[in-house]
Order: sequence, then C-alpha cells, then structure tokens
Amino acid sequence: MKVAIITARGGSKRIPKKNIKEFCGKPIIAYSIEAALKSGIFDEVMVSTDSEEIAKVAEQYGAVVPFMRSEATSNDWAVTADVLKEVLADYTARGKQFDLLCCIYPTAPFITAEKLRQAESLLEHEKADSLMPVVRFNFPPQRGLLIKDNRAGYQYPEFETARSQDLEPIYHDCGQFYFCRTEALLKYSSLVTPNIVPMIVPDEEVQDIDSPSDWKIAEMKYRLMVQKVIKRDFEI
Repeated sequence: MKVAIITARGGSKRIPKKNIKEFCGKPIIAYSIEAALKSGIFDEVMVSTDSEEIAKVAEQYGAVVPFMRSEATSNDWAVTADVLKEVLADYTARGKQFDLLCCIYPTAPFITAEKLRQAESLLEHEKADSLMPVVRFNFPPQRGLLIKDNRAGYQYPEFETARSQDLEPIYHDCGQFYFCRTEALLKYSSLVTPNIVPMIVPDEEVQDIDSPSDWKIAEMKYRLMVQKVIKRDFEI
C-alpha cells in the first residue's frame, strides 16, 4: 500500500498561516492535496498537522486527517523523518501499514499529478529506495565566494579561471516531495538513502517560499507554468 503524507504544522513565523494562505486563488496546501489525489497512486492521502484550522482546510480539499501531530514533532527542532515515522507508527497502531510513502510539502504548488506519476515510475524503474526531485544550480557553486574580514575570495581558487561550461553541473533539492520505501526510511531515519535516484526538474518549476517576495515570485512562476501547459495541450 502507498501513502502520501503532507507535512503541515501550524505556527509559521515568516509568513503567517503559510500552509493555508491563498495562492493564485486557493489555499496553497490544496495544490499538494489535489496533485496527490489526481495522481491515482495512493491508497491514502493524509495531512500531518498540529493545527485544527489546517486540518479543516485539508479535509475540505479531500485529504484525511486521522490523527493530530504530537507536540514532540510540532516544534521548531522536529525533523521530517521523525514526523513520518510517527505517522507510520500511528497508522500501524490502527492496523494500516504502507510499503511506500511520498512525503509532500504543503507549500509546493508546482507539484502535479503527472509529476508524481513520473517520479513513482522512475523509482520503480531504477529499483531505488528513495527519490528526490532536484534542480541544477543556475550559477556554478565551484565559482562561489567567501567573505572573511570584509574581504572576498574564491572558496575554490582552483576553479577561478575555469569556464562555466567546463564545470560539472551540481544540483540541489527542490524541496517539493520525496518518495521513499517505508523499510528504508525506518532503517536510515532519512528520506535521503544510499540508494536514492534524482528526478531533474526545470528551474522555472522550482521556488523556495520563505518570504513575502518569494511568494510573489512563486505565483508568477506558477502562472507561467500553467500557461505553458495550456499552450502545449492546445498544440496537441
């Protein structure tokens, strides 16, 4: 069995009520819920939260909230793996067990049902234990600078004169979702397992949302993504 776990605790400080704030016409968490439901992959689409308000919105959009998150996994120091293990333990106590989970963040409107289906297919094809969507750094980290005593210098001086096109591409986590086999999560206490496969996502479909200006940029990118999909479908 497969479960989508959307991790959405309350108490966001930088963007108040971030997980249910309106994004292009509906609560941002709705995009994660709808993508998971429409993918047809999961036997259960649930939201892990400590907020009754978030739980209510989640249920309005079709997710289930069978239990509330504990205080231990709701503070600022709780890590995602602990949240997921708590969810799995609570389900086990209720007689439900899952072989595969997908951890989905509640502020990830660029996730689509098709993207989730592609990710699961890639995980199975590669016989991996976990999968992480990644995006290429748009500037080579090898050319990065460090500032010490108000002076700048290359972190890696050996790459000072290297051409950008000659440097190996480096990627980073998109911060949208992760697939992981339950057995691997419990073994490593991490979604990033030794046998993890990357799924490369284009830069225009990735945006950290940590500030009000990030939010506005994300909305612009989302509208562009929707227009691109509409144009593609029209041409087909």
